[in-house]
Amino acid sequence: MSISHTDSHTDTTAPAAKRCLKRALFIDRDGTLIREPEDEQIDSLEKLEFVPGVMGALSRLAQMDFELVMVTNQDGLGTASFPEDTFWPAHNKMLRTLEGEGIRFADQLIDRSFPADNAPTRKPGTAMLTAYMDGSYDLAHSFVIGDRATDIALAHNLGAKGILLAPAKAAEAFAGEPYADALAFASPSWTEVAAFIHGSERRAVIDRRTAETDIHVDLDLDGHGRTHIDTGLKFYDHMLSQLPHHAGISLTLTCRGDLEVDEHHTMEDVAIALGDALRQALGDKRGIERYGFVLPMDEADAQVTLDFGGRVDFRWQVPFTREYVGDTPTEMYAHVFQSLAVAMRANLHIEARGENNHHVIEGVFKAFARALRAAIRRDVFSGSLPSSKGLL
Repeated sequence: MSISHTDSHTDTTAPAAKRCLKRALFIDRDGTLIREPEDEQIDSLEKLEFVPGVMGALSRLAQMDFELVMVTNQDGLGTASFPEDTFWPAHNKMLRTLEGEGIRFADQLIDRSFPADNAPTRKPGTAMLTAYMDGSYDLAHSFVIGDRATDIALAHNLGAKGILLAPAKAAEAFAGEPYADALAFASPSWTEVAAFIHGSERRAVIDRRTAETDIHVDLDLDGHGRTHIDTGLKFYDHMLSQLPHHAGISLTLTCRGDLEVDEHHTMEDVAIALGDALRQALGDKRGIERYGFVLPMDEADAQVTLDFGGRVDFRWQVPFTREYVGDTPTEMYAHVFQSLAVAMRANLHIEARGENNHHVIEGVFKAFARALRAAIRRDVFSGSLPSSKGLL
């Protein structure tokens, strides 16, 4: 989900260009799109049978911003053991049927080698996929979908996420394997696979430019803590870097602001852009926990209560004894979190006390991150809203 936002209350330049890469769904054929017979060769029209639910699921996924790429091993295709004239009629019939449902593959990568050949083009090798590994694709947010361990291993080798079209229990066999980290989801149901991919879209990219600041935010609520933060204010960077680590999110955030004036615009506008990104990445909030909570920081105590209920209420009880911590004015932190609350459309109540002002504000950021972690936690199998009203 990507948004370009320009403030209307100030003079502005043109919105910054969106920094978006292409994404792909790398999909196995036999056993994933179509049923695989016992002899493992679909060499006649009589053997052509679609996996249940695949057309409806792929029709939904084809409407997203993924390229569909077929990646399949066809042992000995073109040899006497598997003549091409027995392969193409069923294969082309499959493609025409899928196209009739709006499902078109941008590419079809077919490896013809035998397993004993150990060819680099054969899954889980990536030699057929070098065009997708040149930096123009966002592989970390792409998926490999298949019914075998080699498909999950391919996801690992690409740096993508793997989806196993098999019962979740089948994934237990991967424990301890070097590619196990790539497995994001397992289900024998294409309907559940499509729901998972749709539900995984908890990402927002925001470019916000005003006369005072130029901000880029790339946020992924399921991004496992990858981070790059540069606002021009070193202590603010240090505080914001607590969020990816303690909330378990991925955050890239850069700001070029008018620090020659003072810190106000940078700190406020970063909070607004970050709050917008959090709100957008949460989407319709189905399946989230909604609430989050508390943390000690050495001699300091910080308590943050958070509710993504769609209404805004902000309370701040954090006394400071210094005008500055590092290169940031302490008076700005109440404004930072109030701006976050408004942009997130959340109730946010913060209390903290302690002797060391650095520890106090760091405790607040860590407690906010932990509250955020609890609140955004999602049950991917639940489509319910965490509200008795049925609306958030």
